[in-house]
Amino acid sequence: MKRGGDLAITVLTGIVAIPLGLVIALLIRCTMGGPVLFRQTRTGLRGKEFEILKFRTMRDKRFPEEPDAPRITRLGDLLRRTSLDELPQLWNVARGEMGVIGPRPTLPEQVVHYSRRQRGRLDVRPGLTGWAQVQGRNSITWPERIELDLWYVGNRSLGLDLRILLLTVKVLLNPAGITAAGGVNPGFPAPAEPAEPAETAAATTVAAAVTAAAPVAAVPVAAAAEPVPAVIGLPRQATGPRPVPPLRTRPSRPAPVGAAVEEAS
Repeated sequence: MKRGGDLAITVLTGIVAIPLGLVIALLIRCTMGGPVLFRQTRTGLRGKEFEILKFRTMRDKRFPEEPDAPRITRLGDLLRRTSLDELPQLWNVARGEMGVIGPRPTLPEQVVHYSRRQRGRLDVRPGLTGWAQVQGRNSITWPERIELDLWYVGNRSLGLDLRILLLTVKVLLNPAGITAAGGVNPGFPAPAEPAEPAETAAATTVAAAVTAAAPVAAVPVAAAAEPVPAVIGLPRQATGPRPVPPLRTRPSRPAPVGAAVEEAS
């Protein structure tokens, strides 16, 4: 039933998306040249990898170490702010690699950091939009996003999907959280980073968001009641200067008669 709904939405959306996509493709070709599409390997249902499609938003690197942010063109910035760069993913939905609603597909090098519990995020098809997307998108950390996605997987229903669709329209009309501060999603693990025990802060934050916004009366996030066993490893960061220990002074001895007493500086 859900698959039939995905196909119906894809067909209806395609009536507008196909001519709009052709115009966008022409503009990209004229401003950046080819290729028009950006392709990247992502992990989908039950860990199966597929190639996700997006409209290209960045020019080629002028030197190997050039960061991503300066490479985003004016057209690319517009496409990202309006989420029109995601239009080609309707083809991924048509092929059955994605659905309309579900956790956003992530990179294989991120999935290898998942615990057994977090791999529950892969029990449903990844989506064009999802519960984490309408709760903050890239402005929230990856551990928080994973917790939100796990809550969706455990509580998904037709009513929840309809609510996400309505909230997605609201997010598209008032874009926010498209790019995290500095262009890097908080908590995204580098492939070489070892996994570390998780803090409980992500689950606590998610529990508060679900309590305030959940469409179902009911089930609190299970992770809120117990510590998360192992979210993706994050680099340790200093939280401030180390405290300076108090200066230990030896008891002063009586100075010999006629000797000068040294003052403490």
